[in-house]
Amino acid sequence: MEIITIRMKTYREEATTTEQAIIDFVLAEPKKVSRMTIYALSEATFTSPSSIIRLCKQLGFSGFKGFSKALLYELAVRDHYKAKEISDVERTDKLSDVIHKVTHKNILSLEETGDLLDEAIVDQCLEWMMKADRLVLFGMGASLIVAKDAQLKFTRINKMSYVNEDWHTQLLMAKNMNARDIAIVISYSGQTDEMVTCLDEVKRNGAKAISITKFGHSPIADKSDLQLYVAANEYSFRSGAMASRIAQLNLVDILYTAYVNKEYEQSLEILEKTQIRKGTNEDGFNQINNREKKSPYDGS
Repeated sequence: MEIITIRMKTYREEATTTEQAIIDFVLAEPKKVSRMTIYALSEATFTSPSSIIRLCKQLGFSGFKGFSKALLYELAVRDHYKAKEISDVERTDKLSDVIHKVTHKNILSLEETGDLLDEAIVDQCLEWMMKADRLVLFGMGASLIVAKDAQLKFTRINKMSYVNEDWHTQLLMAKNMNARDIAIVISYSGQTDEMVTCLDEVKRNGAKAISITKFGHSPIADKSDLQLYVAANEYSFRSGAMASRIAQLNLVDILYTAYVNKEYEQSLEILEKTQIRKGTNEDGFNQINNREKKSPYDGS
């Protein structure tokens, strides 16, 4: 399902004044718009049909007909769900309000991110990842946490993956990539300067790049070969990534699980081999101690 209202809300920040007028009207009167012709909508928004068509194309549709159909379908589906609008956390909120708002904001972010995913794009990402010699992950701040989570997961199934906390080291990794490698660049805003610099080096070396950003045009998404999007649902006072981080982690889980599922038998064997069972650390520590107690001359 294409969540067109999510796309409009996200794109609005970079839209022209004319496009914003159209978006605001559609978001305010979605049911009314779903029954309108392009000429009626242009008259209601004091814009031209060509402006509406340009907006539709910016949102990923070939024209107004596809846009209208997606909007109508979304409204039909949403009629079966309870209202999910969640207000920002306010200073006067009780603890119970904070718990409710943060929890439901995260749930909504997961649901909307799932709706934004294009299965064909996800499948293409998996195909590239399976053929790649190495996965090199890039991220800063909260996105680095997501990159490290992905690196751990894919390394466990013997898909060599690399990430580093230091940005200069990430840049060095980008400079050493080649056409057999895949870069996964994670940035919620899609505008992180350090990640743009790394991505430029990745592309200069002929490697393919997959981006994970919020939906909409951004330097990182536009420069990448394939784009994966998360919903833009952060609170207005966003002092740290919350809903976006959870949506990104969920997207990594989807990629990892789908990857394992494509090579099911082989992956199960590797997962069994790489499982670290309880007591491993203790046993390993005892073995080290025993070796240290032996004389270096005893022939052991």
